[in-house]
Amino acid sequence: MDETQWLALLTSTLRLSTPLVLCALAGLFSERSGVVDIGLEGKMLFAAFAAGAVGAWYGSTLLALAAAMVVAIAMSWLHGFACVRYPGDQVVSGLALNIIAAGLTVVLGAAWFGQGGQTPALGAQVRMGALWSPGAPGTGPLAWLQALLSLDLLVLVSLALVPIAWWLLYRTRFGLRLRAVGENPHMVEAAGVSVARLRFAALTINGALCGLAGSYLVLAQSAQFSQNMTAGRGFMALAALIFGRWQPGLALWACLLFGFLDAASIRLQGLHIPTVGEVPVQLIQALPYVLTVVLLAGFVGKAVAPAALGKPYRKER
Repeated sequence: MDETQWLALLTSTLRLSTPLVLCALAGLFSERSGVVDIGLEGKMLFAAFAAGAVGAWYGSTLLALAAAMVVAIAMSWLHGFACVRYPGDQVVSGLALNIIAAGLTVVLGAAWFGQGGQTPALGAQVRMGALWSPGAPGTGPLAWLQALLSLDLLVLVSLALVPIAWWLLYRTRFGLRLRAVGENPHMVEAAGVSVARLRFAALTINGALCGLAGSYLVLAQSAQFSQNMTAGRGFMALAALIFGRWQPGLALWACLLFGFLDAASIRLQGLHIPTVGEVPVQLIQALPYVLTVVLLAGFVGKAVAPAALGKPYRKER
Protein backbone atom coordinates (compact mmCIF):
# COMPACT_ATOMS: atom_id res chain seq x y z
CA MET A 1 0.00 0.00 0.00
CA ASP A 2 1.12 3.54 -0.66
CA GLU A 3 1.23 6.35 1.88
CA THR A 4 -2.30 7.54 1.10
CA GLN A 5 -3.75 4.09 1.76
CA TRP A 6 -1.82 3.75 5.01
CA LEU A 7 -3.13 7.13 6.17
CA ALA A 8 -6.68 6.14 5.27
CA LEU A 9 -6.29 2.91 7.23
CA LEU A 10 -4.86 4.82 10.22
CA THR A 11 -7.70 7.34 10.35
CA SER A 12 -10.31 4.58 9.93
CA THR A 13 -8.70 2.62 12.76
CA LEU A 14 -8.80 5.62 15.09
CA ARG A 15 -12.42 6.42 14.22
CA LEU A 16 -13.60 2.84 14.69
CA SER A 17 -11.61 2.49 17.93
CA THR A 18 -13.05 5.62 19.55
CA PRO A 19 -16.28 4.12 20.97
CA LEU A 20 -14.31 1.08 22.12
CA VAL A 21 -11.75 3.24 23.93
CA LEU A 22 -14.42 5.31 25.66
CA CYS A 23 -16.41 2.23 26.63
CA ALA A 24 -13.31 0.39 27.89
CA LEU A 25 -12.41 3.37 30.09
CA ALA A 26 -15.98 3.35 31.40
CA GLY A 27 -15.63 -0.30 32.36
CA LEU A 28 -12.21 0.42 33.86
CA PHE A 29 -13.60 2.82 36.48
CA SER A 30 -16.54 0.58 37.29
CA GLU A 31 -14.59 -2.63 37.64
CA ARG A 32 -11.67 -1.03 39.46
CA SER A 33 -14.22 -0.08 42.11
CA GLY A 34 -15.39 -3.69 42.33
CA VAL A 35 -18.56 -3.48 40.23
CA VAL A 36 -18.82 -5.83 37.25
CA ASP A 37 -20.28 -4.02 34.25
CA ILE A 38 -21.75 -6.38 31.67
CA GLY A 39 -24.18 -3.57 30.81
CA LEU A 40 -21.71 -1.49 28.78
CA GLU A 41 -23.48 -2.56 25.60
CA GLY A 42 -26.90 -1.47 26.82
CA LYS A 43 -25.70 1.88 28.14
CA MET A 44 -23.95 2.68 24.88
CA LEU A 45 -27.01 1.64 22.86
CA PHE A 46 -29.44 3.76 24.90
CA ALA A 47 -27.02 6.70 24.81
CA ALA A 48 -26.89 6.42 21.02
CA PHE A 49 -30.68 6.49 20.88
CA ALA A 50 -30.84 9.52 23.17
CA ALA A 51 -28.29 11.37 21.04
CA GLY A 52 -30.17 10.54 17.86
CA ALA A 53 -33.56 11.52 19.27
CA VAL A 54 -32.47 14.80 20.88
CA GLY A 55 -30.32 15.69 17.88
CA ALA A 56 -33.31 15.19 15.57
CA TRP A 57 -35.63 17.21 17.79
CA TYR A 58 -33.45 20.17 18.68
CA GLY A 59 -30.67 20.15 16.08
CA SER A 60 -27.95 20.70 18.67
CA THR A 61 -24.77 18.67 19.07
CA LEU A 62 -24.25 19.77 22.66
CA LEU A 63 -27.80 18.84 23.67
CA ALA A 64 -27.42 15.46 21.98
CA LEU A 65 -24.17 14.81 23.86
CA ALA A 66 -25.71 15.95 27.15
CA ALA A 67 -28.79 13.75 26.66
CA ALA A 68 -26.64 10.70 25.89
CA MET A 69 -24.53 11.22 28.99
CA VAL A 70 -27.55 11.81 31.26
CA VAL A 71 -29.28 8.65 30.03
CA ALA A 72 -26.15 6.52 30.44
CA ILE A 73 -25.46 7.94 33.91
CA ALA A 74 -29.05 7.16 34.91
CA MET A 75 -28.58 3.56 33.77
CA SER A 76 -25.32 3.35 35.73
CA TRP A 77 -27.09 4.61 38.82
CA LEU A 78 -29.83 2.03 38.28
CA HIS A 79 -27.12 -0.63 38.14
CA GLY A 80 -25.61 0.82 41.32
CA PHE A 81 -28.99 0.86 43.05
CA ALA A 82 -29.36 -2.86 42.40
CA CYS A 83 -25.77 -3.88 43.16
CA VAL A 84 -24.31 -1.25 45.49
CA ARG A 85 -27.30 -0.04 47.50
CA TYR A 86 -28.66 -3.59 47.58
CA PRO A 87 -26.57 -6.80 47.20
CA GLY A 88 -27.97 -7.80 43.82
CA ASP A 89 -26.14 -9.98 41.34
CA GLN A 90 -24.00 -7.66 39.23
CA VAL A 91 -23.94 -9.87 36.14
CA VAL A 92 -27.72 -10.31 36.13
CA SER A 93 -28.24 -6.58 36.59
CA GLY A 94 -25.92 -5.79 33.68
CA LEU A 95 -27.67 -8.28 31.43
CA ALA A 96 -31.01 -6.74 32.41
CA LEU A 97 -29.73 -3.32 31.29
CA ASN A 98 -28.74 -4.79 27.93
CA ILE A 99 -32.16 -6.37 27.45
CA ILE A 100 -33.99 -3.19 28.48
CA ALA A 101 -31.94 -1.04 26.12
CA ALA A 102 -32.31 -3.42 23.18
CA GLY A 103 -36.09 -3.51 23.52
CA LEU A 104 -36.95 -0.03 24.76
CA THR A 105 -34.95 1.86 22.14
CA VAL A 106 -36.87 0.12 19.36
CA VAL A 107 -40.24 0.67 21.04
CA LEU A 108 -39.59 4.36 21.74
CA GLY A 109 -38.12 4.92 18.29
CA ALA A 110 -41.16 3.39 16.59
CA ALA A 111 -43.57 5.33 18.83
CA TRP A 112 -41.86 8.72 18.53
CA PHE A 113 -40.64 8.70 14.94
CA GLY A 114 -42.58 5.95 13.15
CA GLN A 115 -39.51 4.69 11.29
CA GLY A 116 -39.27 1.13 12.51
CA GLY A 117 -37.19 1.95 15.55
CA GLN A 118 -34.85 4.35 13.80
CA THR A 119 -34.46 8.07 14.36
CA PRO A 120 -34.51 10.62 11.52
CA ALA A 121 -31.21 11.34 9.81
CA LEU A 122 -29.29 14.16 11.48
CA GLY A 123 -28.24 17.23 9.55
CA ALA A 124 -24.66 18.27 8.98
CA GLN A 125 -24.99 20.99 11.62
CA VAL A 126 -25.55 18.34 14.30
CA ARG A 127 -22.97 15.78 13.27
CA MET A 128 -19.32 16.04 14.27
CA GLY A 129 -17.04 17.05 11.46
CA ALA A 130 -13.30 17.16 10.94
CA LEU A 131 -11.27 19.60 12.98
CA TRP A 132 -9.74 20.94 9.80
CA SER A 133 -10.34 20.13 6.16
CA PRO A 134 -7.05 20.63 4.29
CA GLY A 135 -6.92 21.44 0.62
CA ALA A 136 -4.35 19.57 -1.43
CA PRO A 137 -2.90 16.57 0.44
CA GLY A 138 0.68 16.99 1.55
CA THR A 139 3.51 14.51 1.64
CA GLY A 140 5.73 13.12 4.38
CA PRO A 141 5.13 14.42 7.92
CA LEU A 142 2.69 17.04 6.61
CA ALA A 143 0.42 14.31 5.24
CA TRP A 144 0.34 12.54 8.62
CA LEU A 145 -0.47 15.82 10.38
CA GLN A 146 -3.26 16.52 7.91
CA ALA A 147 -4.65 13.03 8.50
CA LEU A 148 -4.78 13.58 12.26
CA LEU A 149 -6.42 16.98 11.84
CA SER A 150 -9.04 15.44 9.57
CA LEU A 151 -10.42 13.53 12.56
CA ASP A 152 -13.25 14.87 14.68
CA LEU A 153 -12.76 16.24 18.18
CA LEU A 154 -14.10 13.22 20.06
CA VAL A 155 -11.45 10.93 18.55
CA LEU A 156 -8.70 13.08 20.01
CA VAL A 157 -10.60 13.46 23.29
CA SER A 158 -10.82 9.67 23.65
CA LEU A 159 -7.06 9.34 23.17
CA ALA A 160 -6.39 12.14 25.64
CA LEU A 161 -8.66 10.51 28.23
CA VAL A 162 -6.38 7.46 28.46
CA PRO A 163 -3.46 9.23 30.20
CA ILE A 164 -5.97 11.29 32.19
CA ALA A 165 -7.61 8.08 33.44
CA TRP A 166 -4.18 6.67 34.33
CA TRP A 167 -3.28 9.82 36.26
CA LEU A 168 -6.63 9.85 38.04
CA LEU A 169 -6.34 6.21 39.09
CA TYR A 170 -2.64 6.12 40.03
CA ARG A 171 -1.69 9.66 41.02
CA THR A 172 -4.64 10.98 43.01
CA ARG A 173 -6.18 10.21 46.38
CA PHE A 174 -9.51 9.48 44.69
CA GLY A 175 -7.84 6.88 42.48
CA LEU A 176 -6.08 5.26 45.39
CA ARG A 177 -9.32 4.93 47.30
CA LEU A 178 -11.15 3.69 44.22
CA ARG A 179 -8.62 0.94 43.61
CA ALA A 180 -8.67 0.06 47.30
CA VAL A 181 -12.46 -0.35 47.18
CA GLY A 182 -12.02 -2.86 44.36
CA GLU A 183 -9.46 -4.82 46.37
CA ASN A 184 -10.56 -4.59 50.01
CA PRO A 185 -13.75 -2.60 50.69
CA HIS A 186 -13.76 -3.53 54.39
CA MET A 187 -10.40 -1.81 54.84
CA VAL A 188 -11.71 1.32 53.09
CA GLU A 189 -14.80 1.40 55.28
CA ALA A 190 -12.63 0.95 58.38
CA ALA A 191 -10.66 4.04 57.31
CA GLY A 192 -13.87 6.09 57.45
CA VAL A 193 -14.52 6.28 53.68
CA SER A 194 -17.90 5.32 52.27
CA VAL A 195 -17.66 2.34 49.90
CA ALA A 196 -21.05 3.07 48.39
CA ARG A 197 -20.16 6.69 47.68
CA LEU A 198 -16.93 5.74 45.92
CA ARG A 199 -18.65 3.09 43.83
CA PHE A 200 -21.41 5.47 42.82
CA ALA A 201 -18.77 8.03 41.86
CA ALA A 202 -17.09 5.41 39.67
CA LEU A 203 -20.44 4.50 38.12
CA THR A 204 -21.12 8.17 37.39
CA ILE A 205 -17.84 8.43 35.47
CA ASN A 206 -18.72 5.12 33.84
CA GLY A 207 -22.06 6.47 32.64
CA ALA A 208 -20.58 9.70 31.30
CA LEU A 209 -18.01 7.80 29.23
CA CYS A 210 -20.63 5.34 27.95
CA GLY A 211 -22.72 8.34 26.93
CA LEU A 212 -19.85 9.75 24.91
CA ALA A 213 -19.26 6.35 23.30
CA GLY A 214 -22.89 5.92 22.31
CA SER A 215 -23.31 9.47 21.03
CA TYR A 216 -20.21 9.05 18.86
CA LEU A 217 -21.91 6.25 16.94
CA VAL A 218 -24.73 8.60 15.93
CA LEU A 219 -22.99 11.96 15.71
CA ALA A 220 -19.83 10.84 13.92
CA GLN A 221 -19.97 7.33 12.48
CA SER A 222 -23.59 7.15 11.36
CA ALA A 223 -26.19 9.76 10.54
CA GLN A 224 -28.98 8.26 12.65
CA PHE A 225 -29.80 5.70 15.30
CA SER A 226 -30.69 2.23 14.08
CA GLN A 227 -31.72 -0.92 15.89
CA ASN A 228 -28.87 -2.62 17.80
CA MET A 229 -26.32 -0.35 16.12
CA THR A 230 -23.72 -1.00 18.82
CA ALA A 231 -23.29 -4.50 17.32
CA GLY A 232 -21.48 -5.96 20.32
CA ARG A 233 -19.02 -3.10 20.80
CA GLY A 234 -19.73 -3.03 24.52
CA PHE A 235 -18.64 -6.65 24.86
CA MET A 236 -15.60 -5.99 22.67
CA ALA A 237 -14.64 -3.11 24.97
CA LEU A 238 -15.04 -5.41 27.97
CA ALA A 239 -12.80 -7.98 26.25
CA ALA A 240 -10.22 -5.24 25.59
CA LEU A 241 -10.35 -4.27 29.25
CA ILE A 242 -9.73 -7.85 30.38
CA PHE A 243 -7.00 -8.31 27.77
CA GLY A 244 -5.45 -5.05 29.01
CA ARG A 245 -5.50 -6.38 32.59
CA TRP A 246 -7.56 -3.43 33.79
CA GLN A 247 -4.81 -0.99 32.78
CA PRO A 248 -5.81 2.03 30.64
CA GLY A 249 -2.74 1.92 28.39
CA LEU A 250 -2.96 -1.78 27.60
CA ALA A 251 -6.72 -1.52 27.08
CA LEU A 252 -6.09 1.27 24.54
CA TRP A 253 -3.83 -0.98 22.47
CA ALA A 254 -6.42 -3.75 22.54
CA CYS A 255 -9.10 -1.32 21.36
CA LEU A 256 -6.83 -0.11 18.57
CA LEU A 257 -6.30 -3.73 17.52
CA PHE A 258 -10.06 -4.27 17.32
CA GLY A 259 -10.45 -1.02 15.41
CA PHE A 260 -7.69 -2.00 13.00
CA LEU A 261 -9.35 -5.35 12.28
CA ASP A 262 -12.67 -3.59 11.72
CA ALA A 263 -11.08 -1.08 9.36
CA ALA A 264 -9.16 -3.83 7.56
CA SER A 265 -12.29 -5.95 7.17
CA ILE A 266 -13.97 -3.08 5.31
CA ARG A 267 -11.07 -2.88 2.87
CA LEU A 268 -10.78 -6.65 2.48
CA GLN A 269 -14.33 -7.11 1.28
CA GLY A 270 -14.24 -8.68 -2.13
CA LEU A 271 -10.76 -10.12 -1.51
CA HIS A 272 -9.88 -12.77 -4.09
CA ILE A 273 -7.37 -15.52 -3.32
CA PRO A 274 -6.09 -17.23 -6.48
CA THR A 275 -6.31 -20.82 -5.24
CA VAL A 276 -9.43 -20.34 -3.09
CA GLY A 277 -11.54 -17.73 -4.81
CA GLU A 278 -13.40 -14.78 -3.34
CA VAL A 279 -13.46 -14.73 0.45
CA PRO A 280 -17.03 -14.45 1.81
CA VAL A 281 -17.86 -10.99 3.14
CA GLN A 282 -19.40 -12.49 6.26
CA LEU A 283 -16.11 -14.21 7.14
CA ILE A 284 -14.17 -10.97 6.84
CA GLN A 285 -16.74 -9.03 8.87
CA ALA A 286 -16.53 -11.65 11.62
CA LEU A 287 -12.78 -11.09 12.20
CA PRO A 288 -13.12 -8.59 15.10
CA TYR A 289 -15.64 -10.83 16.87
CA VAL A 290 -13.54 -13.95 16.38
CA LEU A 291 -10.58 -12.11 17.89
CA THR A 292 -12.76 -11.12 20.85
CA VAL A 293 -13.54 -14.76 21.58
CA VAL A 294 -9.89 -15.76 21.13
CA LEU A 295 -8.66 -13.06 23.49
CA LEU A 296 -11.22 -13.91 26.14
CA ALA A 297 -10.47 -17.63 25.87
CA GLY A 298 -6.73 -17.08 26.01
CA PHE A 299 -6.37 -14.33 28.57
CA VAL A 300 -9.42 -14.25 30.82
CA GLY A 301 -7.85 -16.85 33.12
CA LYS A 302 -4.43 -15.17 33.15
CA ALA A 303 -5.53 -11.59 33.83
CA VAL A 304 -5.81 -10.87 37.55
CA ALA A 305 -9.02 -8.99 38.26
CA PRO A 306 -9.55 -6.73 41.30
CA ALA A 307 -9.99 -8.98 44.33
CA ALA A 308 -13.44 -7.67 45.26
CA LEU A 309 -14.79 -7.55 41.70
CA GLY A 310 -18.35 -8.86 41.57
CA LYS A 311 -18.63 -9.40 45.31
CA PRO A 312 -21.49 -7.51 47.02
CA TYR A 313 -20.36 -5.48 50.01
CA ARG A 314 -22.35 -5.22 53.19
CA LYS A 315 -21.32 -2.75 55.83
CA GLU A 316 -20.42 -4.40 59.10
CA ARG A 317 -22.38 -3.14 62.06
